[in-house]
Amino acid sequence: MKENLPLRREGHTAVLTIDRAAKRNAMTAEMWAALPDVLAGPAADPEVRVLVVTGAGPSFCAGADIAGLLGGPDPQDPMAEVRAHNLAAQAALRAFPKPTIAMIRGHCIGGGVEIAASCDLRFADRSSVFGVTPAKVGIVYPPYSTRALVDLVGPATTKYLLFSGELLDADDALRTGLVDRLVEPADLEDEVRRFAEVLAARSALTQRATKEIVAALTAEGDAEALAAPRYRETISAGELPEGVAAFAERRPPRFGWTG
Repeated sequence: MKENLPLRREGHTAVLTIDRAAKRNAMTAEMWAALPDVLAGPAADPEVRVLVVTGAGPSFCAGADIAGLLGGPDPQDPMAEVRAHNLAAQAALRAFPKPTIAMIRGHCIGGGVEIAASCDLRFADRSSVFGVTPAKVGIVYPPYSTRALVDLVGPATTKYLLFSGELLDADDALRTGLVDRLVEPADLEDEVRRFAEVLAARSALTQRATKEIVAALTAEGDAEALAAPRYRETISAGELPEGVAAFAERRPPRFGWTG
């Protein structure tokens, strides 16, 4: 339901809000299903340089709405539909072609961690708590989501989270690598806005290539085959000459590549 996933623009930043505050922004099957289409707009907009994902009110996202988990049409696999929508939403967020930042406060549980882990970076304030809780309800966590956790926090912490369902406070989330930047609650929005502006001023081609190369390395793919044409493109598109000229002239670069 797109009305629960509103988008707004702040300069070159698109802000996507999970807006179901009365339920701590728990994601329904319809919301998971709608997310790829919601992301398609800012992904294609050349004026959007950064995507920020956040939650309405005091929580980021308390996970999937438990009330809808077993509501699918197949009695042998009542979660099949919501699971497919959930995985497609994660894949769409990971494939978003521009830098993505999860701006986290309050509860970031279950599906909330899936959303945050699908972003490139996670900025949180000290009110944040994190947990992955399939063991509390008897769900087998999918390999796609498990791999995202392993990439962030390693095998041991992934097992700790999935075995126990226990919550991590913000300091432990930072220590384990689940969070990249931790700030005081009053500073979260300003710090995310500041960093988004930094990203918007950098080369979008460099950022796109970085996303592609990191994804290939993580999947043990051929990163060199991706990097070589992107390197040549930095010259043909004028990004590298502009960056060098700006450095020599001691001025901010004016990068023009938009993909």
